[in-house]
Amino acid sequence: METDILPFIFFFIALFYSSVGFGGGSSYLAILSLFLGDFYEIRSTALVLNVCVVTIGTLIFIRRRVFDFSQFWPFLILSIPMAYLGAQLRLTQEAFFLILGAALMMAGLFMILKFVRYRLESHNFSLSKKLSLGGGVGLLAGISGIGGGIYLSPVLNLMEWKDARTIASLASVFILVNSLSGLIGLNVAGTFHVDTDLILKLLVAVILGGSIGSYLSNEKFNVRFIGVLTAILVTYVGLRLILLHGFGIRI
Repeated sequence: METDILPFIFFFIALFYSSVGFGGGSSYLAILSLFLGDFYEIRSTALVLNVCVVTIGTLIFIRRRVFDFSQFWPFLILSIPMAYLGAQLRLTQEAFFLILGAALMMAGLFMILKFVRYRLESHNFSLSKKLSLGGGVGLLAGISGIGGGIYLSPVLNLMEWKDARTIASLASVFILVNSLSGLIGLNVAGTFHVDTDLILKLLVAVILGGSIGSYLSNEKFNVRFIGVLTAILVTYVGLRLILLHGFGIRI
């Protein structure tokens, strides 16, 4: 398929996902699978784009003083090595997309459930709970080839850890560090492949989209409304991957 349309598609994906603190890796993977034949190029490209988008979001959250490292570090300390290990696992393309699809459907349903029963309460987590959540999601992130914020964020929202904006800022930095760790894991395993010409075009698109989306997230957008739309999109992408790679059905 012709790849010239990809920068336009990825611009809107980056804008949409960055508005709720995500990088868009799940949709990058799904769309790239339609255009590229190299499985490892798909994973590598998605992780690089993830890093660019969430770097912008993380910097904006820090500038707006939403970012709180004292609250965040326990989620990160185990997630980084686990994402590295997960990225080194060699899976078949079918197994990879089935795992990704199942994880996305679960994340999307959790997000929908959270916003249906939306509350403003928050609870403190123990250090052990933060470590175990971070490590488990980090491993899944490394295996599935995305930063993992899209898994962590709905779980934290559902468990009412903090307000939605604080969780979005954690998701942003979580995706950043785990995407970098995943890229290192791919490189060490010898499976890091990118098309330089294509990725440069996509980088320009996602940087523009991510910048606009991150600004809108902090200034204009209704977080609950965007969260529901994101949940629907995530669930659809997960279902599509399972049907396509598990049953050969296209929707």
